Amino acid sequence: MEFDYNSTRKRLILAEYGRNVQNMVAYICTLPTKEERNRHAQVVIDLMGFLNPHLRDVSDFKHKLWDHLHIISDFQIDVDSPYPKPTPGAIHAKPETLNYPQHRIKYKHYGYIIELMMEKAKRIEDPERKKQMMQAMANFMKMAYVTWNKDSVTDDHIIQDLREMSNGELVLDESVNLTKAEFKTPPPGNRTKSSGNTNQQNNGGGQKNRQKKVQNNGKKKNNTKRY
Repeated sequence: MEFDYNSTRKRLILAEYGRNVQNMVAYICTLPTKEERNRHAQVVIDLMGFLNPHLRDVSDFKHKLWDHLHIISDFQIDVDSPYPKPTPGAIHAKPETLNYPQHRIKYKHYGYIIELMMEKAKRIEDPERKKQMMQAMANFMKMAYVTWNKDSVTDDHIIQDLREMSNGELVLDESVNLTKAEFKTPPPGNRTKSSGNTNQQNNGGGQKNRQKKVQNNGKKKNNTKRY
């Protein structure tokens, strides 16, 4: 007696519909007349919609069910579908290869966007607007520098980087005051050192109190009168 294992059966094309639906579709392909195939296909379509009710939330879900019917039959079923028959090339089309950016960033901690902003700032003709744009970029550069370098930075350093990256076309006055950028203080749960010092201080204070009590008890004993 031979056992029927899943490993020996034909591969499920769309596993969410199960093997019985796939067997039904294979049976429809063997029917001699198109009238019979159309009648049986409509029954299978209704069953597929019942087995996957979440498809009802998809717009034009009937179209999706008919596409799945053709896919399950490996595009071999010959029925009168109310929708255009899908092609294997459209279903199994490979996505286009994504091109990775090849920009050579001079200062990576500032990013590539700041270089694009500089190119746009160079084309601004209004002096006041151009100055505001340069100061906004300098404020962003200072924030990015502190974020990635974990260190403080002077305004003169940021102004110099702005001048160098723009090839001397964007120059801020050295007297300008940039936005203050600093790190956030850690949450109370991460202050382990301070809590440890507090515990040591508390333990030290308790030890001193105990020493005073011992001394006071000793003085009381010495001051008691003997009769």
